[in-house]
Amino acid sequence: MAIALRRRLLAEFTGTALLVTAVVGSGIMATTLSPDDVGLQLLENSTATAFALGALILIFGPVSGAHLNPVVSAADWFLGRRAGTGLTARDLGGYVLAQVLGAIAGSVLANLMFNLAAVDFASKDRSAGNLWLGEVVATTGLILLIFALARSGRAAVAPAAVGAYIGAAYWFTSSTSFANPAVTIGRAFTDTFAGIAPTSVPGFVVAQLVGLAVGVGLLAALYPDAGAAADQVVVPADEDATVNHRS
Repeated sequence: MAIALRRRLLAEFTGTALLVTAVVGSGIMATTLSPDDVGLQLLENSTATAFALGALILIFGPVSGAHLNPVVSAADWFLGRRAGTGLTARDLGGYVLAQVLGAIAGSVLANLMFNLAAVDFASKDRSAGNLWLGEVVATTGLILLIFALARSGRAAVAPAAVGAYIGAAYWFTSSTSFANPAVTIGRAFTDTFAGIAPTSVPGFVVAQLVGLAVGVGLLAALYPDAGAAADQVVVPADEDATVNHRS
C-alpha cells in the first residue's frame, strides 16, 4: 500500500510539473512567434494548455486520479470523508506537497528549455479585486464540473471536459483562470508571459480557496451525495490506488 501511495505522489508531481511546463512553455513560444499581438499570444497559450491538460489527465488519471490541483484534492478529501471514499488526510497532505513541488519544477524546466535562467521570479503584478473575483469564478466552476461528472457517472469524459473548461476560462475570466494554487505558486518562478509576481500569489490563492468553498457549497445543494463518487475524481484510479484511498 505504501508503494501505491508513492506511485500516486509521483504521478501528481510529474503531472503537475508537465502541466506548468505546458503553460509556461507555450507562453514563451507565443510571445516569440507573435510578439506584437497579445490576443494571439493568449489564444496560443490557452489552446496549448487545454490540449496538454486533457492529455495529462489521460496519462496520470489511472494512477492518482490526476488531480494536479490542491483545491481538487481538498474537495475530494472533504466531500469523501463521510462516505469513506476519496483521499485520507495523510494522502491530501502528500498530494498538495507533490503538486506544489511539481509546479515549481515545471516552471524551472520550461525556463531551461527556452534557454532562460532556471529561476527568474516574475515581475507581473496581478493584484486587483476583479482578478480575485475571476479566480473565485474559475475555481468554483472547475470544482462543480469535476464532481458533477464523477457523481453522474461521466468521469470518463473528464479529460476533454476539464481541458475544454480551462481553455474557455482563459477567455471568460479576468484572471485568465489559474484556478490552481500549485500552478499559481509555480508560475511565480518564471518572468515570462505566464508569470505572476510572488507578491500577487497570496491573493490568488485566497481567491481560489474561496472558490473551493463556494464550489463545495453548491455541490452540497445540487448533488448532496457527491462524496460517494470521490474515488472517481478526476479519472477513476486503479484498484490498488482505490484501496489506498480508503486506508
